[in-house]
Amino acid sequence: MIVWLNGTHGAGKTTTAAQVRQLLPDSRVFDAEKVGETLMDITPGLPATDNFQHWPPWRQLVVETARRVLDYTGGTLVMPMTVLVEEYWREISAGLAHHAIPVRHFVLHADQETLRARIAGDTAIGPDSPFRLRYLAPYAEAARTWLHTAAEVVDTTYLTPAQAARRIAEAVGSEAAGS
Repeated sequence: MIVWLNGTHGAGKTTTAAQVRQLLPDSRVFDAEKVGETLMDITPGLPATDNFQHWPPWRQLVVETARRVLDYTGGTLVMPMTVLVEEYWREISAGLAHHAIPVRHFVLHADQETLRARIAGDTAIGPDSPFRLRYLAPYAEAARTWLHTAAEVVDTTYLTPAQAARRIAEAVGSEAAGS
């Protein structure tokens, strides 16, 4: 199974993913951004883009990598990765479905004020990252038009990552117990 944690920068995906992994037996975190970083390292480079998700190989390799890891290890992959383009999400989820990999898709949501405050106080990448701020409007649009209906929304505005992780693990665990 895959537990996909979607949402924009500052919603808490990376921190929550690490905590979900601790709560779900036989789970691992797979950050699909590493696939994009690998593609960015190709020389000479792939066609210019402002987002590696626009490269079709990224989407295909995310599916293939997840499939191969699950074939090798079994268990659950917890995947913290922002995907705001509906066509890309449909391509990835269809690819996973083709391989009969169940996906629980969660969106970690926070209001814009909270997201801006978290990005302003980010100590890992640095405060007020223009890259992260650039995704707030596309996230709001995706949330309004398709994303919140394509996933289970966990509002992290007033939740700690540990609380969000518990909600996700309980939702996933109740599904596993019912099957």
